[in-house]
Amino acid sequence: MNTEITGVVIMFIVTVLLAIPLGRYIGKVYNGDKTWLDAILNPLDKLFFKAGGIKPEKEMTWQQNLVALLVINLVWFLFSMLVLMNMGWLPLNPDGNPSMSADLAFNTTVSFVSNTNLQHYSGESGVSYLGQLILMFFQFISAGIGMAACAVVFKAMKEKSTDKLGNIYNYFIKSCTRVLLPMSIVVAVILLWNGTPMTFEGKDQYISLQGDTVNVSRGPAAAMIAIKQVGTNGGGFFGVNSAHPLENPNYFTNIIENICIILIPIAMIFALGFMLKRKRFAWMVFGVMTIGFLLLLLPSVYFEMKGNPAIHNMGITQNLGSMEGKEVRFGPAASAYWGITTTVTSNGSVNAMHDSFTPLTGMFCLLGMMINSFYGGVGVGFLNFYIFIIIAVFISGLMVGRTPEFLGKKIEAKEMKIAAIIALLHPFLILVATSISSYLYAHDPAQYAGWLNNPGNHGFSEMLYEYTSSSANNGSGFEGLGDGVPFWNITCGIVMLLARFLPIIGPVAIAGILAKKKYVPESAGTLKTDTSTFAIMVFAVIFIIAALSFFPALTLGPIAEYFGMK
Repeated sequence: MNTEITGVVIMFIVTVLLAIPLGRYIGKVYNGDKTWLDAILNPLDKLFFKAGGIKPEKEMTWQQNLVALLVINLVWFLFSMLVLMNMGWLPLNPDGNPSMSADLAFNTTVSFVSNTNLQHYSGESGVSYLGQLILMFFQFISAGIGMAACAVVFKAMKEKSTDKLGNIYNYFIKSCTRVLLPMSIVVAVILLWNGTPMTFEGKDQYISLQGDTVNVSRGPAAAMIAIKQVGTNGGGFFGVNSAHPLENPNYFTNIIENICIILIPIAMIFALGFMLKRKRFAWMVFGVMTIGFLLLLLPSVYFEMKGNPAIHNMGITQNLGSMEGKEVRFGPAASAYWGITTTVTSNGSVNAMHDSFTPLTGMFCLLGMMINSFYGGVGVGFLNFYIFIIIAVFISGLMVGRTPEFLGKKIEAKEMKIAAIIALLHPFLILVATSISSYLYAHDPAQYAGWLNNPGNHGFSEMLYEYTSSSANNGSGFEGLGDGVPFWNITCGIVMLLARFLPIIGPVAIAGILAKKKYVPESAGTLKTDTSTFAIMVFAVIFIIAALSFFPALTLGPIAEYFGMK
């Protein structure tokens, strides 16, 4: 087997082997069971609870949990705006980086609070060390909030009949201290050992082989890169993210960082099985997600290793595959694997330039974000999948002439209306925003000429990718797009806000409504949701609602570009 393929296979197998015990551990944390880290971290948790006036044993309704989630995010939003717009004169700015404009600060704040980390700036020159530390802090809290919201839904699915769904403050603190913090420390230390900087000193200098004096940016990078990967955040310390040799020094660090992208999203599935004591159901969910993931991954690796058709038509051999926009130390297979793992989740970090992927690989990256439920972000990935489960149960019930039931609760019109709105919100935000930007560019290309370096089909793909990434809370981009202007900062910020919080509100509301209903014991006529038949039904719902909604747009973008290169 090709060594590049072997590396990809090993990365995925190791991820799954680590995710199973991690999922069991996360399940214990959310259940309140004893874990081996209690002796170390209980005092830390108590400190946070005391400082915040939190009573972790006091359970809240789903409405109270959501209000708490939204209010604390509003506070963080205002705090971040204050810091980013005043970085120029605040401390920890040895390189003298300027403050952000209001529109860029709005975009950046929304981006990091929403776990998107869409960066319309370059980290070396656009943010001070204080700004980087604040953004790193938001990478912890945004990931923790996603996991906490998922824990509330797990609690609702577990209980037979209740209106109390745990305490989101408790789930949030423990997600950060018991899961994200320990994992980030381990990853940061590994990165330090391999050469990633962790310092508050300014730029360093060295003399190149040509005799030139080169200024090299550095800073507290290792810590930020660790949580960027562990929390499916993706916000890099340097402008080119994990393609930068200080952010991702070698193939070993590439493996570690890539494993971290999907480790917690997969572990959350097994945590669900542990909490509900329904391992077959968890394996069904994992199976559907993994099949979808592989359907995107395998052709992407093939096309990148095969090479670019346009270069082949020029008579140039491509023994290494399609290497435009890729790091030689990683190669096309590892770059394609990273590209798919980072887009099926809400990670969005890159170790290669997605704008340089061959057209169909770019399309598969887009599809990963458009579907947004094959593993997905930490916590929110399952929330998106939960919506498709509700729809699949409802349709299946109608097909067999029974009242739809899920885990002993009847699914009725109210829950279906919420599920339908959330399922359609994603394509609505992406397609409407892309249509507006396309119209503006086509109507006056001279005025908006700075937007696209690649007009035509690929230029359309760049605009489609930007809004898809924003709506999927992903953060990666086709960087041929000139996105650092007020139009893109504001419109992408609005899309990120709506796409982050409404898809959390919807599943939590559905789970809360179902939790209050009377429990109906399973019988011979109950629809089994842990079978391969139901798995096929869920996959069909995802394909019809999510994938086909975007087919016309994909036809205008990457598909047309592919056939234009033949």
